[in-house]
Amino acid sequence: MNIQNLLMPKIGLCTEEKMFFRKVRGSEVRFSVADNSLEFENKAFISFDTYFNGLSIEKWKKYTNIGEVSVVLYLKGCFEVNLFSSEYSGGKVVQTIIYSQVIDSEDKRKYIFKYDVYESKGIFSFSLKALKENSQYYGGYYDAEIDDCDKNDVNIAINICTFKREKYLLRNINALKNFIIENKNHPMYGHLQIFISDNGQTLPIKKLNDNNIHIVKNKNVGGAGGFTRGLIEIMNYKEIYPATHVLMMDDDVIIEPEALYRTYIMLCYRKKEFDDMFIGGAMLRIDRQNIQIESGASWNAGKLISNKTNLNMSLLSSCLINEIEEYVEFNAWWYCCMPMKLVNDNNLPLPIFIRGDDLEYGLRNMKHLVLLNGICVWHEAFENKYSSFLQYYILRNLLYDNALHFEQFKLFDFLKKLYMQTARELVYYRYKNVDLIFKGVEDFFDGVDFLKENDGEVLHKMIMDSGYKPQPVEKLENVAFHNHIYNESLKQSEGKIRKLIRFITINGYLLPAKSIKGKTVKVVSMAQCRPINFFREPVVLNYDLASGKGFVTEKSLKQSILCLIKLLNLTIKSILKFNNAKKNFKNRVSEVTNKEFWTEYLDMKKL
Repeated sequence: MNIQNLLMPKIGLCTEEKMFFRKVRGSEVRFSVADNSLEFENKAFISFDTYFNGLSIEKWKKYTNIGEVSVVLYLKGCFEVNLFSSEYSGGKVVQTIIYSQVIDSEDKRKYIFKYDVYESKGIFSFSLKALKENSQYYGGYYDAEIDDCDKNDVNIAINICTFKREKYLLRNINALKNFIIENKNHPMYGHLQIFISDNGQTLPIKKLNDNNIHIVKNKNVGGAGGFTRGLIEIMNYKEIYPATHVLMMDDDVIIEPEALYRTYIMLCYRKKEFDDMFIGGAMLRIDRQNIQIESGASWNAGKLISNKTNLNMSLLSSCLINEIEEYVEFNAWWYCCMPMKLVNDNNLPLPIFIRGDDLEYGLRNMKHLVLLNGICVWHEAFENKYSSFLQYYILRNLLYDNALHFEQFKLFDFLKKLYMQTARELVYYRYKNVDLIFKGVEDFFDGVDFLKENDGEVLHKMIMDSGYKPQPVEKLENVAFHNHIYNESLKQSEGKIRKLIRFITINGYLLPAKSIKGKTVKVVSMAQCRPINFFREPVVLNYDLASGKGFVTEKSLKQSILCLIKLLNLTIKSILKFNNAKKNFKNRVSEVTNKEFWTEYLDMKKL
């Protein structure tokens, strides 16, 4: 049984060569896009112990019923073929050769090489050394002996929530249609359908809808509302397509369709004790495709821990470290496949719009999360994104999640976070954000009734109007963008004495501001600015390099004092209300996680 195809770089998807194969320095190897092959000069050497082409054998053996494993290769010419295993032990890479053979053929032939080992560790892989000119490799796959009596019926429903992201969405739909949905020769044919909640109501539904792709108009109530609408649609469609698993997937990612196949095969042959397994996909950067942002995460009472962050997946050591299983509590919904049996009329996500819906649902339902090299998506890095309105949701939703899943989160812990977030926004002169943070806390104190009584779409519009709205810089008055000032702010540093002065003077609030000459103001990164960037600056242009947009914040002692007075009042209210708010929310949360509530909240009868 083919459990994993061997992949090659693809233009428009991923062209990081070392994530697919590694050439020994000096090896002359030509990659042909036309027939997806590699042509070797004599003595050229390539190894396939890579992110996409190594086999996570230890996990396949742990979680599935597979037997002996082989690698099937299509070759022409003369090669020395070596099979080996790799693991990370004692802080270093340890490799063991399992089998070696020389093959020679004037024609393209299929070869099967067996990994005959007693114990399976780390990853299996192989290498090729050409012994003649113009020897060619045409790909292949890993094969495993499996008893079909052990096979589970698996039907995957992809659940996507989208808001005006047609470019990414249509690309992924077309890729999945070509690779799986309309490919009658693919093992997943008939076992994959796509459900899309169109929050922006801009998709050409009549054109895209068919027997395998189902798009519905939905209210713009964020990812929580879109994904929940998708879950409801999948449940309603169960007589026609009885989905066993749902794959929650973002609308702004790039996906390698092979990830779906690897997910499907592992689910088909999972052991009974892992019947409730989730399969998660890692997030890699779009701008640096070999850099991993996250592979599983834990909540830690709001201080998120992203596992395996910043690993360079071009390196064998990183691939092996990535295989090490560690404590996880959830996988974000950029790629998270879970059993549909967990989804029912009384176990739906929280209506919290954005930030924390996937986290809470994972904390509520997930027991086993499996993460494999090669199952991933590419996504824009978070440090490149900034939205003022998120300040309303971040602390509010943290309070919801902790009320349900972290009883040890006490009043002192909450006040500490409240003060730190408030201080940060005051330092950045972002006074509107302070008000958004305070409103989020007030709304948490209003409990389940607030979520039931407020229209999420109307609320979000109000929240967005209350924050800072980036505009093209040329439309901003009395400021100008200078690239050298922006770059200087990214590199800006200080010594211990200056840092002490900043601390004593409350980052310059107690000192007179610098004078401004014309439109030359401090320019900082909207998403990556630091307190040092604002020291004694009267006016600051908060700039986003990708969009060319920005907004202006100005130092105001008056507004700072007003914010501190509001903070004092909110502190008193928190002392009086915090514990009861936590308790009441936990006791009544089922009122907003059921199908009846969501049907009304989403106006499904009208849409």
